[in-house]
Amino acid sequence: MFKKFTKMIAAALAFSTFGTSIIHAEEIDYSKEIVIYSNSTTDGRGEWLKDKAKAAGFNITYVDVPGGELADRLIAEKNNSIADLVFGLNNLEFNRIKDEELLIKYSPDWAEEVDLSLGDKDGYYYPIVVQPLVLIANQKAELPSDWTELTNEKYKGQYGILKLSTGTSKNIFASILSRYTDESGELGISEEGWEVAAKYLQNAYIYEQGEDFVSQIIDDKNPLNYSMMWGSGVLQYQKENSYKFKVMSPEIGVPYVTEQIGIVSSSNKQELVKEFINWFGSAKLQKEWSDEFGTIPANKSALENVKDEIKEFASSVKPQKLDWKFIGEKINQWIEKAELEFVE
Repeated sequence: MFKKFTKMIAAALAFSTFGTSIIHAEEIDYSKEIVIYSNSTTDGRGEWLKDKAKAAGFNITYVDVPGGELADRLIAEKNNSIADLVFGLNNLEFNRIKDEELLIKYSPDWAEEVDLSLGDKDGYYYPIVVQPLVLIANQKAELPSDWTELTNEKYKGQYGILKLSTGTSKNIFASILSRYTDESGELGISEEGWEVAAKYLQNAYIYEQGEDFVSQIIDDKNPLNYSMMWGSGVLQYQKENSYKFKVMSPEIGVPYVTEQIGIVSSSNKQELVKEFINWFGSAKLQKEWSDEFGTIPANKSALENVKDEIKEFASSVKPQKLDWKFIGEKINQWIEKAELEFVE
């Protein structure tokens, strides 16, 4: 039997000349199902979160959608939305759904515990996890100094990348290409930049969906010695495989993306979703999320208490300075050109 919990989210007393009072209250039915769209519920995250949420009194279901497809799906479902909440996408993708008026403005209880400059200045989404995007390598492999070094013929077939439709691959590609800005160049990029982009993609092995690329990197006999990886994946896969990857740390830095969380405007459970976000983004839960999956919390209180190996990893790389506004304006056109002309 479902239970209803009542929370007073607003209360005020108004006395009339007859001395009567009015109390404004709103019920939150915690038995209602919260539908979550996310690109961060793979590798056991979704089931872990579902179990934790259930213990906390929430009833959630999650739909895992690749990062490169998630915003498109939400926009396509604009007039027939299923999701109540979305998390995991970066600022670029969240700005797309914000522009489509698919989010509501809100302020979680933990807003002051995060760097608000990492989120949305207008309060439509907030940071949850910070993700450096890096190149990992087999322990016996010699690390290149930078992504651009992979254009050397000696690396052909030795490094794997995800499809450009995925968030990780898209952002790494943008971080490489945007070094070669040229106002007079095609799509704002110089001829040299497009040559680097072409060689980077043509030298790469592109993973098939569901391919176990981590095992390939660890296998000394496999020709794939290098792979792109998101920060929490590095730590999680090291833990699962009892293996220490080499991690490339270019002088220019690596692209950092911040996973965000927001409420879908068409949801009819917005107060319930706010309560879930208050719980999920709290220092306590984000510390547990980090312990389990190797994430770097955006919540500063949580970050102070994460495991030493996470602090060590976070300090081993530095963020690359990127013009995300410029990237946001051009990225879809860059990807379209690359897929049509360079991906074999």
